[in-house]
Amino acid sequence: MEKIASFTIDHNRLLRGVYVSRRDITPSGDVITTFDIRLTEPNRQAALSPQALHTMEHLAATYLRNDKKWKDKIVYWGPMGCCTGNYLLMQGELNPEDIIPLLKDTFKFIADFEGEIPGATPKDCGNYTFNDLTAAKKAAEIFLIEILDQISPINTIYPS
Repeated sequence: MEKIASFTIDHNRLLRGVYVSRRDITPSGDVITTFDIRLTEPNRQAALSPQALHTMEHLAATYLRNDKKWKDKIVYWGPMGCCTGNYLLMQGELNPEDIIPLLKDTFKFIADFEGEIPGATPKDCGNYTFNDLTAAKKAAEIFLIEILDQISPINTIYPS
């Protein structure tokens, strides 16, 4: 079998950041851009807990799908299996620079969130107790301050 593209990235050199993982064209001709939102340096920094990523998923998906400017372009937000980040799929041929303001707002929303986690009830979620709001907020704040607020090309272009 051929190795899929995301497994050809040198994860030992990958930094935290916002990367275009791939672009796909649907049968109807729409472009879907998959962003790699890398919150920790793979194999060098601790991965996030699955509970923190689950909470981040609930909060980010809710925020993004309610954003007046971008909600119609949001296809999916979800955690990576390796627990080092999230994937954001959006309609359109977009680049990291196009969505940095949106991500800043999203991560600020997560970092500042207080209250009940949206969709974290038995009726709404298949594992509603599997959350860690404190860890999600901390991870969001660190990513916002250390990466998004001072984004540079080394955090938006995959290492070669």
